[in-house]
Amino acid sequence: MRTTVIGVNRLSHSVRERRAAQVCCPSSPIIREPFSDMDVLDPQEVHDSPDPARPEPSQDAAVLLEQIEQACRHLKMAQSTFGRLAVNDGKLVTRLQQGGRVTLTTVERVHRFIEAQGGSPMDTLRSAIRGLNVAAAAPDFRFFDNRQKYLMFVNTTSEKRLIADRALRVMEETQPQSPALRVMDAGAGDGTALARIMRGMHRRHPHAPFYVVAKEISMENVRLILEKMADRLQEHPATVLVITNLKFSEALRMKPHPPSAASSMIWHEQALDGNSAGDFEEQIAELDPWLAQYWSARISTGSGNPVYRTPMVLVLYRRDHRFALEPLLPRRGVARADFDFILASHPYRARASLDFKAGDVMTSLVRGLRANGRLLGVQAYGRDDAMELVQRIWPGENPFMAGREDILARVEQNLGASAQDFEFHHQPDEEAVFTYSLRAMLTELDPHVPMGGSTILAAWNAATYMAQIEDDRLAQAMTTDGYRQSTREILLKHQGLAFRNETFVISRRATW
Repeated sequence: MRTTVIGVNRLSHSVRERRAAQVCCPSSPIIREPFSDMDVLDPQEVHDSPDPARPEPSQDAAVLLEQIEQACRHLKMAQSTFGRLAVNDGKLVTRLQQGGRVTLTTVERVHRFIEAQGGSPMDTLRSAIRGLNVAAAAPDFRFFDNRQKYLMFVNTTSEKRLIADRALRVMEETQPQSPALRVMDAGAGDGTALARIMRGMHRRHPHAPFYVVAKEISMENVRLILEKMADRLQEHPATVLVITNLKFSEALRMKPHPPSAASSMIWHEQALDGNSAGDFEEQIAELDPWLAQYWSARISTGSGNPVYRTPMVLVLYRRDHRFALEPLLPRRGVARADFDFILASHPYRARASLDFKAGDVMTSLVRGLRANGRLLGVQAYGRDDAMELVQRIWPGENPFMAGREDILARVEQNLGASAQDFEFHHQPDEEAVFTYSLRAMLTELDPHVPMGGSTILAAWNAATYMAQIEDDRLAQAMTTDGYRQSTREILLKHQGLAFRNETFVISRRATW
């Protein structure tokens, strides 16, 4: 993930003085804001030796520096002490004075510390730094791009397996047409569910050509997807795999909407040589430098959602099957939007608006179904053990505001007259809702045996990840042991930790 930074411009003291928010702190004893291990400053957050070739940075960091200097004067505190107490870095001010850069997360922590000492409110301090206004949605993006949280969730719960199995059951109701079974995973993540789906596809259709599209904006996730594909290409040679970071509406036809984006799109077609998974794995690994150079994301100033910097399409297939796969290969600007099956598993933030969920995502995707094609949507349902834990820490917390029926109704409305071409499957909870669980050893759930820290951490991470709790609230909750005790109590009460997802299906009616 690209870290947003603020660089310092060596402005005159008077310029900084005019733009800085005034900080007035009483002479009361210093209240140290507590931090957990999660809050220890990341070495990557402050960068020494700024690149002299960089364009002239903005004035924002100079304003931050003046805010810190004023706070130190009012508190009669050394600058090194301020840095240590605020962000656990005694050299923070020195680095800023020397032209270093600091992330927006660190800015938030500095402002929170100043406010805690009786200084200006965070909102007042923020208002003087223009860059923070654009990056207001950064915590959500940072949350979803946090590799440790995501990977821990994937590997300590059974969710991906159950999603893949449900997807395969829905696919059985489709009627694939020549020349291929066409499948899209509209939020592939690390590829765990997609790889299981492809194994199931091979078991059911061992000789049918596959055209598989994986949409994923995170470079690290793309790497993880590719690591799982070597054996898929070995077992099922008649496979065309396409990975893209395009928007939902663009990914259907591999065509960015603005002409400027279309002209800048990077299209890479890789024909793999050999006939073993080892051969393919080596060639796929060689794509790493290319991914690192081009596959990156930024925050949209309009929606606050992560979007691509450069539109990318990667096409993989086996060279020894190119002749048979030629009709399936997409071309720049020429790709068919007629999928037999589309999986849309958690393709949006739970707190995103209904207009975005149903309009920008689901309505766009269902238009890419062929006759008798099906879309399976998956989103968190809540009302489970995990939310019981979350609500112990944050009473009243409920990020799951738009249910499946809300999504279906809004998609039908968005489609207008063409809604008659689709069927919206209204299912009762018994069919639409499924439960998955934390993977934990039974011995860990014995009330007479001390519970391991790793089990508590895994349960806490999974619950807060699915509830999409922002980093700053997590850090605050983890300053005491209350979260650990609550997690242990919930695990013992339910003998595990259960989560609930809900699903919905939209299909395009057959034309015959």
